[in-house]
Amino acid sequence: MSTHINAPEGAIAPYVLFPGDPYRARWIAETFLDDAKLYNEVRGMLGYTGTYKGVRVSVQGSGMGQPSMAIYAHELMNDYDVQAIIRVGTAGGMAPEVKVRDVVIASTASTDSAMNRARFGDVTYAPAADFELLRLTVEAAEAQELPYRVGGLFSADQFYNPNPITQTLANYGVLGVEMETAGLYTLAAQFGRKALSVCTISDHLLTGEETSAQERQETFDSMIVMALEAVVALDKSADKKRAQ
Repeated sequence: MSTHINAPEGAIAPYVLFPGDPYRARWIAETFLDDAKLYNEVRGMLGYTGTYKGVRVSVQGSGMGQPSMAIYAHELMNDYDVQAIIRVGTAGGMAPEVKVRDVVIASTASTDSAMNRARFGDVTYAPAADFELLRLTVEAAEAQELPYRVGGLFSADQFYNPNPITQTLANYGVLGVEMETAGLYTLAAQFGRKALSVCTISDHLLTGEETSAQERQETFDSMIVMALEAVVALDKSADKKRAQ
């Protein structure tokens, strides 16, 4: 049991889906997992464990922004020995080729976060996804014939930024903006675990198009299926490695 997650030992699976919205966590558990059980509701940050195609999977809300996300990711990896975390969230589209409802699998994450500056000082650390998890998610998307894009995201410290640099980042190939991925990738590197962000474009900074709060909470099925299928493949890969 940790400070912010009220789960007994063994209640959390080695693989965790990690939405920001705790109500999306509940929707994922009720919609996609078999025999899902609630293991956490401290501060309303819901967490569930169930199975998907016979593989134990947990889903845990993280809250918004890197500071909140980092609390839960740290405790999941440090206190509950979670081996892989897949963020399933939303992002704002920045590049003209990205459309609302597109799914972006984040290979890298740029950031303006003070958290990484505090950790690395003058060094510009480059947070990146785990390659095996990225590869398995791409393969899952293609097997399910689900459209996707692979590219970089920008993890911003501020949602309402009076001096946005999103256009500059888009000019350098960054596809979308959200608030958690860079911190997640950094923590996964610290603990030697696997992490990936799979984000649906919920609105677009260039066109002004957006989805409703209800849609963001209870739809966007494609990214959930990609993530869960990747977990199944990762579990099979782990079994093969253990048998060698």
